[in-house]
Amino acid sequence: MRTVTGRGIDLPARRLRVTNRWPRHTLALTSIMAAMTLLVTLVSPAAPASAVDYPSWQDLQNAKANTASAAAQVTAIENLIAGLQVQVQETQAAAEKSANELEVAQQEFDDATRRAEDIQTQADASKATADAATKQAGQLAAQLYRTGGTDLSVNLFLEGQGDGADADLLLAKLGNMSKLVERSSDVYESAQSATNNAQSLGDQAKVAQTERETLRVAAEAALAAAQAAAEAAANALAESEAKGIELEQQLQFMRDAQATTTAGYEAGVAERARLEAIRVAAEAAAKAAAAAAARANSGGSGGSVSMTGWAVPASGRITGGFGPRSVICNGGECSGSFHYATDLGTGCGSPIYAAHAGVVTWAGVLGTYGNFVKISHGDNVSTGYAHIQNGGYNVRSGQSVSAGQIIAYSGDTGAANGCHLHFEVWIGGNRINPVPFMADRGASLG
Repeated sequence: MRTVTGRGIDLPARRLRVTNRWPRHTLALTSIMAAMTLLVTLVSPAAPASAVDYPSWQDLQNAKANTASAAAQVTAIENLIAGLQVQVQETQAAAEKSANELEVAQQEFDDATRRAEDIQTQADASKATADAATKQAGQLAAQLYRTGGTDLSVNLFLEGQGDGADADLLLAKLGNMSKLVERSSDVYESAQSATNNAQSLGDQAKVAQTERETLRVAAEAALAAAQAAAEAAANALAESEAKGIELEQQLQFMRDAQATTTAGYEAGVAERARLEAIRVAAEAAAKAAAAAAARANSGGSGGSVSMTGWAVPASGRITGGFGPRSVICNGGECSGSFHYATDLGTGCGSPIYAAHAGVVTWAGVLGTYGNFVKISHGDNVSTGYAHIQNGGYNVRSGQSVSAGQIIAYSGDTGAANGCHLHFEVWIGGNRINPVPFMADRGASLG
């Protein structure tokens, strides 16, 4: 999938080719079965990770005096380091798989929602047509009744004989009667056809709503599974980073024939942790300064909080709107034919702001979104921010944020060609057009 910032092309979307054509008269049974299968798979509990027994520094000190014990401890530490790396890779792979399944489930649900709404609109229009046709048929029936019912030919003949009317007048009346009856027949047929069509579309709307509900359940299950997998991957990475440094220090100690105590190595671990904290703080400060400079230079309104408590998520013009578009393929992967977001043409590294106060529910990689942040604002409203640059997160999952707070920095990760922000708004489980939503809250995009 491709996204071209200057041409408004972008969409983190499903990895399967989709089209704008939807069946209007049958239920997509395969979609429902696939959704139920996905639901069963996603809600199955994952096997808990086994606890790992890490050596203490005293264990190493005790083993140091014995050559055989020392060699065994070196091997054990090397295996622990390798095990941490494998654990990280496995949990990250599982998280990526769950994220991809979430993307597909969300796309299926949104597409089903649009289809259900489209069919319901058609059903409502057909019902209005049927009601109008039925009313017209009733009016013609009343007119026929007033002229003598269905046996008009007899009435006209007798009327003509009694009045002494000439043959031309009689024929004219018979002709008018014939046209009225013919018109009545056409109207009745039209009314019946419109009623049948309205009934058929109404039945299809009910089926589409059932399909939508099935896919909604599947999408919710996919979200829960993806969040759990992402949390497991984050925990595995945190454990690897926390223990990796210490294990490397322990390994160095065991291999160092000159070292006789662990005190120096323990101090080294603490010092490295202190220096790393200083580095992270300095990096965060530099990012904040760069963001302030970028905002001042752009002259945009990104981050400015309106009277309603909402903020523009990024500076830059709109380069891609919400709505249908052609299927876009890139490297064998195809994006959906509907763009469920608004793209803002930011520069690389430009700050991304929280559109409203809330809690971060996702901060990590999510399929074609690349690096992605999602924030829940309460009242079934959420916002999403895609294509964040690598290392560009300013928040973590579970963190509370305020409107206008810098949450990340713009990039081109995932299915993007050029740095920009792919901005989404959810109401309940559905993605809606962000432009009118944000405009109503005094934070117009672009």
